[in-house]
Amino acid sequence: MAEREEGEENCPRDAKIVKSLLKSMGVEEYEPRVIHQFLELWYRYVVDVLSDSQVYSEHAGKNAIDCDDVKLAIQTKVNSSFSQPPPREILLELARNRNKVPLPKSIAPGIPLPPEEDTLISPNYQLAIPKKQPHHTAEETEDDEEGASLNPPQQQRTDQQHQETSPKVSFSLAGKRGG
Repeated sequence: MAEREEGEENCPRDAKIVKSLLKSMGVEEYEPRVIHQFLELWYRYVVDVLSDSQVYSEHAGKNAIDCDDVKLAIQTKVNSSFSQPPPREILLELARNRNKVPLPKSIAPGIPLPPEEDTLISPNYQLAIPKKQPHHTAEETEDDEEGASLNPPQQQRTDQQHQETSPKVSFSLAGKRGG
């Protein structure tokens, strides 16, 4: 314990203040780095407030910072940095209104699932598989192109026959609507 007291004697005044604040709040055990973190936060806050105070003083045309400039800087920092929670009465009223709505009843244990027609996992599409056409050689395609220009209605008939003979695969539609 004597070593600790000697270490505290060499400790800066601000670090002693932070230690006494922690002790007054009932914090007995903490890492030594906590003191340094609080000091860094403290110094940064003071520098920010004094910088803002200087800006306010210059804006007012003063040569030096006075107490009003510091108060204004602190008030501005408090207004922009910290927010107050809503009053307790408002929170209680919101809780009462929310609790008026009953929870949905669960029929089975586990996670309740939506109705079948509202799910994305049920099949709800139709798929037409086109029949593969035999590959033609380059000479045949040239002949076909010439023949197609000479006799277009015959080409349309073979396309219609091809569409009629292609196999279709159907799946049940979830949530069918009429007819």
